[in-house]
Amino acid sequence: MTRARKKLIDLASTPYYHLISRCVRRAFLCGDDKYTGKNFDHRREWLVERIKFLSSVFAIEIAAYAIMSNHYHLVVNVNRRQALDWSDDEVINRWYQLYNGHVLVDRYLNGEELDKVSLLFFNEIIAKWRERLYDISWYMKNLNEYIAREANKEDNCKGKYWEGRYKSQALLDEIAVLSCMAYVDLNPIRANIADTLEDSDFTSIQERIAHFKAFTMDKVKVDQPIKQKDNTQHESQPSQLKPFGGNHIKNTLPFALLDYIELVDWSGRHIDPKKKGHIKNAVPKVLLTLSIEEAQWLESIMRFRQQYSNFAGSKQRLKQQAASNDVKWYKGAG
Repeated sequence: MTRARKKLIDLASTPYYHLISRCVRRAFLCGDDKYTGKNFDHRREWLVERIKFLSSVFAIEIAAYAIMSNHYHLVVNVNRRQALDWSDDEVINRWYQLYNGHVLVDRYLNGEELDKVSLLFFNEIIAKWRERLYDISWYMKNLNEYIAREANKEDNCKGKYWEGRYKSQALLDEIAVLSCMAYVDLNPIRANIADTLEDSDFTSIQERIAHFKAFTMDKVKVDQPIKQKDNTQHESQPSQLKPFGGNHIKNTLPFALLDYIELVDWSGRHIDPKKKGHIKNAVPKVLLTLSIEEAQWLESIMRFRQQYSNFAGSKQRLKQQAASNDVKWYKGAG
């Protein structure tokens, strides 16, 4: 049964969400379409560019992404506090990057002094725009409508491009965030279209590794030592993705970048032992820190979407969320 989106997006419980959209009419986002003989790799670039643009406008950060042949995955963090701290002018500037705006706001921008009634209406408009600028549904609307228009224009056709509304999973704790990000980043390897993380095109893990390698090479060229703390510095990570840092650094993912890369690489080699490279015997540091069993972890990154429904987390967190939403049970709670 379809549930109201407001019951699925609960920022009081978590700012992290896993989002998925899938194409209809056998449409391809990328790759070779066996029905038409056409190649649509360039559409993946549309998606990545649009995702990053929208994240520069909305208070919604991208933690992970994977653009597949006929669907895509995002893991996002909604930074509601950031949106509430924006000035009215900042809200207007961001909104006007997407929409034409409002005649009353135009009057304000032109320096016109607003009377009491107009000012009251103006404040209502800004409050509505501010709320929408940290709303996942408005973010996805701007993403999917844009891609649909561009694809329909290229295909010279009309009609739906996406398979109904997007799907979402609330990630209720750190382990859910970590396993979902790895699940998303490992999509090409699970689908057997890539052998390594570096070959996993149009994924956040590929972008993070490429950026970190470029950063370290620049350090070597200028004969600067790469300090341990550098893996938490923003300059060693893509500016348009939410950075890794750890629990001790505000506004970052609660893990170290190199620990995450090690974990995903180790996980990818366990998905198929025939993959290139040697599987280390040592369990990745993150699993030890969070006391996650190997078998439990590998099961999660293989079947994350099937393991949980609209909410993902520990059994305790799922039971708490079910109680707060006045339901008896959520999938994964046991």
